[in-house]
Parts: sequence; structure tokens; C-alpha cells
Amino acid sequence: MLTNLLDKLKRKEATIGIVGLGYVGLPLMLRYVEVGFRVLGLDIDEEKISSLNGGTSYIKHIASERIKQVVDAGMFEATSDFSRTAEADALLICVPTPLTKYREPDLSYVTGTLDTLLPYLRSGQIISLESTTYPGTTDELLKPRIENQNLRVGTDIFLVYYPEREDPANGNFTTRTIPKVCGGDTESCLQAGIALYEQVIDQVVPVSSTKAAEMTKLLENIYRAVNIGLVNELKIVADRMGIDIWEVINAAATKPFGYTPFYPGPGLGGHCIPIDPFYLTWKAREYGLHTRFIELAGEVNTAMPEWVVGKIMDALNDRGKALHGAQVLVLGIAYKKNVDDMRESPSVELMDLLKKKGAEVLYADPFVPKFPPMRKYTFDLASTSLTSAIIEQMDCVLLATDHDDFDYQMIGSHAQLIVDTRGVFDGELPNVVKA
Repeated sequence: MLTNLLDKLKRKEATIGIVGLGYVGLPLMLRYVEVGFRVLGLDIDEEKISSLNGGTSYIKHIASERIKQVVDAGMFEATSDFSRTAEADALLICVPTPLTKYREPDLSYVTGTLDTLLPYLRSGQIISLESTTYPGTTDELLKPRIENQNLRVGTDIFLVYYPEREDPANGNFTTRTIPKVCGGDTESCLQAGIALYEQVIDQVVPVSSTKAAEMTKLLENIYRAVNIGLVNELKIVADRMGIDIWEVINAAATKPFGYTPFYPGPGLGGHCIPIDPFYLTWKAREYGLHTRFIELAGEVNTAMPEWVVGKIMDALNDRGKALHGAQVLVLGIAYKKNVDDMRESPSVELMDLLKKKGAEVLYADPFVPKFPPMRKYTFDLASTSLTSAIIEQMDCVLLATDHDDFDYQMIGSHAQLIVDTRGVFDGELPNVVKA
């Protein structure tokens, strides 16, 4: 089985199945097609499938022309028919791993997806889980389900964990150039995993087990979450002392060794950094451990939107205005600059808090023309066109996400009050408050 799979991958005759055609799955699809593989995309979202099969991208930084090209060439097809699973030689699972309302891992997308695939699995396939999760998931949840189908992992079917590493809109790195860590359930699984990904990734980094690979992904994101929590806490201290934290960070960054700059913000956003650390805190309890650093950083980062709203209230109060009834324009509601991804965006939490305190909330975001349906939040709003007249009539302009498309000079010249959570504006200006 292994020899046949390795040969098909080497000759690019294998069909790659990608389960979950989102921010991770879609770039992977394009990369496999680019080197000559046929890709079958599996997803439950019929609207997404129709869009992709029609040659239209629904992700801002992925051009529709690229999707149309691979569809027209017959190299890619999207479907919701999971009975076609057997057509694929490799199945790459790229589905969400959110938290429950109790901040515990929600692996229902992973287990539900695998359970849907199970009746159609066959010998000779490789299954790769790319979704971020706690150490032990692949071994404890996926392997038993597969082997209950009378398929022996490592002999009949090959199982690996290969954590995604995507940074949307970062032009310095691509799916090809970002090294990928691979952990296999057995040595033969690892061989298959390396063969699967070395076709499309410049550097594959093998580790000893799926658990080690799962822990690697968590370490990467916990490192960021803890350091962002640190600078967010220092931001509050510096603010109380009348010091510009962005000036301090930029000065410290001139040290050529022993220091890596991290920048504060209105909170944490995206599918990874606000969520992944809590996968480890939950799993650590099984071993009687309390992950204090991780949980403290989570507390600090989660409290940032409330702190920003407090700064807005104080700034308005200093100008003889109340937040209740004030017009507040939120600049940027995506979770990071220059993308259209709103998952876990602190901007939306800010909008909700401001609305609850009686403010009239508007937003402007060139990447999000209309506020989309979300599980936790509902706003019947479309992006406001940024003109000098609009800016002038706002009681407060809140810079939440610093897209490059914003005309910061115009905004700075016409705004009555700017509350800047990204360190873009000169804090010495009378109409700018850093937050």
C-alpha cells in the first residue's frame, strides 16, 4: 500500500482531496494544482461550492482569476457529495476548531467531518489533519475511528498531523515557502506524509509523533498570545505614566539581539491566536497542571476591548460629551490589516460594547462592504464611504484595524477625535488619543 501511494504521489498521479475550502484549504488547493495534481474539494457549504465551481473566489486576497483558471483546466472541482471521498488518494482535513462558550475545545467539526468520510475510506489513502488542536487528538480521536472501519493505520491507511501555517495577505510568505511540520502515527505514516507535502512545500520538518506536531503548532501561537498579552499590559502601564508604548517598542526593536517586537492592539483576532492557547490549558488539566502564563495572557487580551471603550468614554468626557448618543465610526472590522477575515475580530466586540452603551455605531472597511452574518453579533450595516464630511460629523473615529487603504492624512485632518489602537497617528496631536 505504502509503495503504491508513494509512487502515485511522486508521479503526481494521486488525486488530492481537500476537506474544508476556507482560508487554509483554498490556498492548498491552488498550490497542489500549480504543480500538476488534480484536486477534489469537499465542503458542506453549497453557496461556497457553487461560487468556486463558477470560478469565483470568496476570499479577498485570492483572485477569482486563479480559481477560474484551475476550474476551466479541469484540475479542480468542489462538491458536497462526500461519497466521492474514495476518489481521493490523500485527504487533507482543514476544518475549524473553535472553543465552546465555556472556552473548551470544540472538535465537533473534526470528528463530524471524519465520521462523514469514514464510510467511503479505502486502503491506500493518507489522511492529514491540518486543523489546530491539542496534543493527542490525532491518536485519541481519529485513529480509533479509522481502525473501527477495519483499516489498520500504518498498513492499510496512513495518518499524519500537519498543522497549517497561513498568514493571509503576507506577501513575504506563500504556501510553498512556509516550512511545514509533519508528525506521523507510524514510521510508514511519516514517510507518506513527507511524500504528500514535499511536492508542494519547500521544507518539510518531520517530528517524532503526531503529538509533537500538535504541540508545535500550539507553542507557535501561545508564544504570540503571551507576548501580545505582555505588551497589552505594558500599554496600560505606559498610558498611566504618560508614555507612548509604540515609541518605546520601536526604540527597543533597534536592539539587534535578544528582543523581538510585539505590538499591542484592541484585543486578539483571527482563528488561531485567541483560541489555540486554550486547547492546551484544557488538555493540561488532564495531567493536573495549571497553565498560569497562558491563562493570564488570555485574561489580559480578552479585557482589551473593555479598556479601549473606557478610553473612548474618557476622551469624549474630556470634550464635554457622553458616549451615549455619540456617533462612533469604527475603522476596520477585519481581525488584521488588509484581509477580509473577521473571525474573532476584536473590532466587532468593540462595536457591540459601544452599541450596548448607547453609541450610534458605524464602520468603514474596504475589505468588508457589508457586515456579514455572525454567530454572536448582528449589525445591519454596510461600510461607510470615507469622506471629509463624514469624518467631521463623527464624535469619535476609532481606529481598530489599520488597513493600508485608509487615507490617514485626511482622517487626521478632519476628525474631531481619533482613538488609535494601532499606533498609526501622532499621539502629540490634540485630536488623537492612544489606546
